[in-house]
Amino acid sequence: MKDKKDFGFGTQIRKSPYFDATVRWGATGFSVYNHMYIPRDFGNPEQNFWNLINEAILCDVAVERQVEITGPDAFKFIQLLTPRDLSKLSVGQCKYVLITNNEGGILNDPVLLRIAENHFWLSLGDSDILLWAQGVAINSGLDVKIKEPDVSPLQLQGPNSAKIMQKLFGDEILDIKYYWFKEINLDGIPLIVSRTGWSSEFGYELFLRDGSKGDILWEKIMEAGKNFGLKPGHTSSIRRIEGAMLSYHADADIYTNPYEVGLDRLVNLDSEVNFVGKDALKKIKENGIKRKQVGLVLKCQPLKAPNTTFWKVTKNDKIVGKITSAVYSPRLKKNIALAMISIEESNINNILKVHNEDLVIEATVVEKPFYDPKKKIASKNI
Repeated sequence: MKDKKDFGFGTQIRKSPYFDATVRWGATGFSVYNHMYIPRDFGNPEQNFWNLINEAILCDVAVERQVEITGPDAFKFIQLLTPRDLSKLSVGQCKYVLITNNEGGILNDPVLLRIAENHFWLSLGDSDILLWAQGVAINSGLDVKIKEPDVSPLQLQGPNSAKIMQKLFGDEILDIKYYWFKEINLDGIPLIVSRTGWSSEFGYELFLRDGSKGDILWEKIMEAGKNFGLKPGHTSSIRRIEGAMLSYHADADIYTNPYEVGLDRLVNLDSEVNFVGKDALKKIKENGIKRKQVGLVLKCQPLKAPNTTFWKVTKNDKIVGKITSAVYSPRLKKNIALAMISIEESNINNILKVHNEDLVIEATVVEKPFYDPKKKIASKNI
């Protein structure tokens, strides 16, 4: 095997500021996301899940690249990109938003941060929204600058994350409310710290604003967490699917509209504000949807790993949809899945068949999310 420092497939896939630290702390497998490596294996995905829900994990999510939008018309431009009403978005606040195309299809579902009055970050899922935003800006007539800044997020997630942050930053860090953030300096390391995360658990994101300090930041957090059960980890597919959190390209894509995945609340058609895809989304709402995302419970032996292909779903030998994400939940002791199903077959308790290679599996339509549907864990106050 080559030296671990030489791991890679060329310079076109970037390494994060935390890459060497994750390898040093036991990362054994990586995926590619936003043209970067993301750690996806520290040896045992189920143990990673238990570490997350019982103690805390530190995840390299520098792949969540930021699109920075500044300039006199920055707010107008951000509102042009998303169907969510941003009129009450304050400086220091985050919002989960959708980016839609002219046909109403979802291009991405980032978290938006308002850094200053006319300074915004879009914290992206896997997509090329930087190029989309630059393209939209060309003929918008708005005075904006759009670039990717030197910003690399880490996620500290789990019930002990507050204690670890308190040790690092003091009691004032506990004042940050759910979906708000603060600009903080930690021993010369410039950060934005938010009460957000991609886990459905209580946690924080630390946005490093100087990539040269990635290794130092990682080690500081791991040292602060050593008495609180902190482990190096990766985003948990088990917890994500339990929480019915979208994974772009899996559960939604350019041909998926917000109504199909139950995100009506992120679409504001009533105001006079224009945004890309508004006319199309009006028509979709008027005409109704032909399919929708549902939860499924699969009646079979525990799945050994998440699905890596879309599994066909049938009713009376007719294809009615596909499973987009599936996993075994050791907490629920069930195989759970997110699926896109024809509206006629989406009723709760409907029995369907799932086809995984040569296996035919009975599946029941259930409510989603599968666990903590009100997000009480993630949103609780300290």
